[in-house]
Amino acid sequence: MIGRIVEIADDRRHLFLSRGFMVVQDTEGQRKELGQVPLDDIAAVIANAHGLSYTNNLLIALAERCAPFVLCAANHNAAGMLLPIEGNFQQAKRFDAQLAASQPTIKRLWADIVKSKLQQQATALEAANVASIPLSSLVRKVRSGDPDNFEAQGARRYWSLLFGDDFRRDQQSTGLNSMLNYGYTVLRATTARAVVAAGLHPTMGLHHSNQGNAMRLVDDLMEPFRPMIDLKVWQLHKQGESSITPESKRALVRTMYDDMQTNVGVTPVIVCTQKLAISLAQIFIGEKDKLDLPLPGLPLNLASALQDE
Repeated sequence: MIGRIVEIADDRRHLFLSRGFMVVQDTEGQRKELGQVPLDDIAAVIANAHGLSYTNNLLIALAERCAPFVLCAANHNAAGMLLPIEGNFQQAKRFDAQLAASQPTIKRLWADIVKSKLQQQATALEAANVASIPLSSLVRKVRSGDPDNFEAQGARRYWSLLFGDDFRRDQQSTGLNSMLNYGYTVLRATTARAVVAAGLHPTMGLHHSNQGNAMRLVDDLMEPFRPMIDLKVWQLHKQGESSITPESKRALVRTMYDDMQTNVGVTPVIVCTQKLAISLAQIFIGEKDKLDLPLPGLPLNLASALQDE
């Protein structure tokens, strides 16, 4: 299912439920209605304003549809996320299987995710006309569980190759970092919805282990898709964007609808996250052996845009 990612970025807004729609209302003057969005069309709501108000009925309706309500901090990172308690009719069965998964299985799955991420990072570098050999050469070295931490080794090389030697990835920084934060927030919400809808528990991760992180599995599964955000930020920067603007936000949200290469043809990123989460659930309950990961290659919409530049 492909839904709409809706961002509310103006403080002077009130959100409420009316006859199956999320209604956006101005809170000043005559409290004019500004628009409506069908609830069944919403994939996630990004609350990126600090004077925003909303009704409890709306939050319940979104949760019933597995549509995350994401609360953003000043740095555009997700500070909180409202998710449903029940997301799948086999949820209890899948929770039990997820909890019972063996360490060898978990390590094998994490290695596959790391390989996919490195391959996608190499693809992003190729699109940016940067040598991708430093990343590509790491893929075949990744062992079960990635004990050598090639994911981190790849990241250290990747950022300087993509954005230059002076760039440092810092979630609290501005500029390109704030654009990356926002893009990752959209991706995280998209992946969280996929995880819950697949009947998996978002806290029980494969690799991420921070005890204060309630989204460890979400952060695991979004790794192969991060380079799509990175490359979009690189493209925006090349076009003169250097900070978060309404235009850059829209461009980053649209990345979720770009087509990626898969074993069954081209598929939007948002659907690829769903297929990955479902395949993980199927592995846990013994119905599948391998994760449905995207194939190396640019989203086709982005590849076309880069060729036109």
